[in-house]
Amino acid sequence: MAELTRDAGARGREDYEAVRGRVFILSGPSGVGKDSVTNALKEQGFSLSFCVTATTRPPRENEVDGIHYFFLEQSTFLRMRDNDELLEWSVVHDNYYGIPRWQVREGLRRGKDLMITVDVQGGEILRRKLQGAIFIFLAPPSLEELRPRLEQRGTESPEELAKRLRNAQREMEYWPRYDYLVRNHRGRLPETVESIKAIITAERHRVNPRLVTL
Repeated sequence: MAELTRDAGARGREDYEAVRGRVFILSGPSGVGKDSVTNALKEQGFSLSFCVTATTRPPRENEVDGIHYFFLEQSTFLRMRDNDELLEWSVVHDNYYGIPRWQVREGLRRGKDLMITVDVQGGEILRRKLQGAIFIFLAPPSLEELRPRLEQRGTESPEELAKRLRNAQREMEYWPRYDYLVRNHRGRLPETVESIKAIITAERHRVNPRLVTL
């Protein structure tokens, strides 16, 4: 009977872990293609939930509030920050960015695997707060390749572009702290997306899954 009790307890833990969602953190320097990767995963209908970031920066062309970002007034963002409604927040290129805490809690409650896309600074904060999360660093083949990507966006002034490139050089130093490194080559986005999907699939088959409690 004792053996049966232990077996039942083990099965209970396994069932509990099976319904809890995993949290994937996708990070990397500005312009490396994080949004392109997540948009491709959404378009393919890949089984994954996505956390929407709140920001005070103005929307770019074709960006939709609540889908690409939550576009907030600075006063609203700061009120959420002061009320501890943000899991993490940071100032990047003079704009506020943050992850609403309720989204992550809701995703974990529903047992859905969740991807959070953040800059490197935000990733370091989440590393401390979300123990058990899986960290993926998206990198360019070289820093020189970031410049044409940022220029092609046409959303930054020359001064802002230079600042982003300087920041990217510092951010690239953080990749050894991550669980996975994926290089995103220009014109080869499908390969990058398949690599990200392979990582997620592999983590779903771990004997001892890495799970987050929040």
